[in-house]
This record gives sequence, C-alpha cells and structure tokens, in this order.
Amino acid sequence: MFAPVLSGLVVSTDAFFIGASLGLQKKCKFYQIALINLFLCSLCMVGYFLADFISDYIFFDTAVIVGLVFISLGAWYIFGVSKISIVGVAMSVEAMFITMGLTLLFSHDNNASIIIPIAVALAHFGYAAASFFLARSRLIRRISDRLCNIISGGALIIYGLMALIF
Repeated sequence: MFAPVLSGLVVSTDAFFIGASLGLQKKCKFYQIALINLFLCSLCMVGYFLADFISDYIFFDTAVIVGLVFISLGAWYIFGVSKISIVGVAMSVEAMFITMGLTLLFSHDNNASIIIPIAVALAHFGYAAASFFLARSRLIRRISDRLCNIISGGALIIYGLMALIF
C-alpha cells in the first residue's frame, strides 16, 4: 500500500513546476489553480476506475504503455504548454494517466486501491499551490516559466523511462 502512495507523490512533483509557472504569470489567480485541481481530482477518479476495469483485459506488460504515455506527456510539456487553460487541461489529463498508470502497475499485486487517485490529486494540489505562492512571494522569481515547463516535462520523461526500464 505504501508503494502506490509514494509513487503518486513522486510522479506529482511536476505539479510543483506547473504551479510555479502559473504563479509567475500575473494574470493567473489562485482560484484557477483550485478549479484546475477540482477537475484534476475528478479525472483521477475516472482514471482509477477505467484502469481498474481494463486491467483484467490487458495481457501484456502495462509498463510499456505507462512509460510511453509519460514520455509523450513530458515532451508535450517541454515543447509548448503555456496558456492557463491548456496547462490546466494538460495537468488534469496527465494526472489521470498517472492514476491509470499506477493502478495498472499495482493491480498485479492487488495493491491498487482508491487511495491512488486521492494521493495523486492531493499531491498535485499541494505541490501546485505551494509553488504558486512561492512564485508570488518572489522566492523562486529567478526561474522562468519556460524553464518550469522544461523541468516538469523532464520529470515526466524520467518517470516514463523508469517505468520502461524497471
């Protein structure tokens, strides 16, 4: 049970850099972060139930799917996510895929539970909110929003490679 929660926290670290990126944009308000994460939480639940349903019908190593999805999402973040609405949708879909990936990876050991989408959603909100306020308080003012997207995408690519290798 500990491994799925830890994985949910680790793969959600990209939300820290997304929150910082949004915090550096003066037009973004905190209520938008909250709305994004409300949508994100609902997609995490959808992802969990969808993955739980399809896990019985997948007869090959799901790590390949998970790895390729995260590498693709990471590349998408790196090469051009900038508008708040697009970032919100991207982060929500990415969280849904995180939830699906973790559910598929841990369904073999019967360790997949409803705690996975809850951990992913709470971690995304916590990381994004903390970095949003750090960016507004000028503690991380020196990091460009473009660099935040690159770091966030890099984190997803690394997780995707880890899923493929391990």
